[in-house]
Amino acid sequence: MFARPGLPSFDYVRATAAAQVVELLGEHGPAARLLMGGTDLLPGLREGRIRPRLVVDVKAVPGLREILYSPGGGLAVGAAVTMNELARHPEVQAHYPLLALAAGAVASYQIRNRATAGGNLCNASPCADLGPAALVLEAGLALEGPDGARRLPAAEFLLGPGKTALGPGEFLTGIHFPPPRPGAVARYRKLGRCRSGDLSLVAVAVLAFAHGTPSGYEFRLGLGSVAPTPIRAREAEALLAAQAPGDDVLAQAAALARAAAS
Repeated sequence: MFARPGLPSFDYVRATAAAQVVELLGEHGPAARLLMGGTDLLPGLREGRIRPRLVVDVKAVPGLREILYSPGGGLAVGAAVTMNELARHPEVQAHYPLLALAAGAVASYQIRNRATAGGNLCNASPCADLGPAALVLEAGLALEGPDGARRLPAAEFLLGPGKTALGPGEFLTGIHFPPPRPGAVARYRKLGRCRSGDLSLVAVAVLAFAHGTPSGYEFRLGLGSVAPTPIRAREAEALLAAQAPGDDVLAQAAALARAAAS
């Protein structure tokens, strides 16, 4: 039992294998909740919004705390990797600076020591900082469930506020990013009510790299907090690929990005 005052009573299991997690989720259904970093779970428990009968700690499942990179295979991030681990990892900073910037923008330093990449995406908040970056970097989400393993693009995983494509008994084990584009330039910017430590009112992830388009570049624009899920501003992307960058073109692209927001 979790004895900390202010929390409801529940059973606690420290899982050591993905199959064990799937079995427990299948046995207990909605009465079971997963624990990665706990930055959303624990406040929900204290406030009474979440009352599970079983909490399954998945941090000891092999692979969930790992960050692995290879030039040919890309980047694999375990679902229980913390935001600070992600933001400060040398391979992430060198090859996926957009991901490092997005992870480093989450809440405060103290919270980033606990908050996880998997939790940020599985909560499916429209303002989740990793959402726009995952779309722009074309991440694939690795899921494990009763029917085995499968992988979904980030755009198909995030369905709406608090809603994901996770099926019964499934959980997120990792996030995979394809090899980086040579010479790519990326930025992540968010606007909140204060300078740091706040949820975003609007967030923008931008990736650009040389490509055989009329403008000579391909652009990817991810937007957060402006729709039920993070979105790609695809009409703005198409305009920037079709015409050489300039003040007028950038203004038109900004208008198209605004139009994509709801």
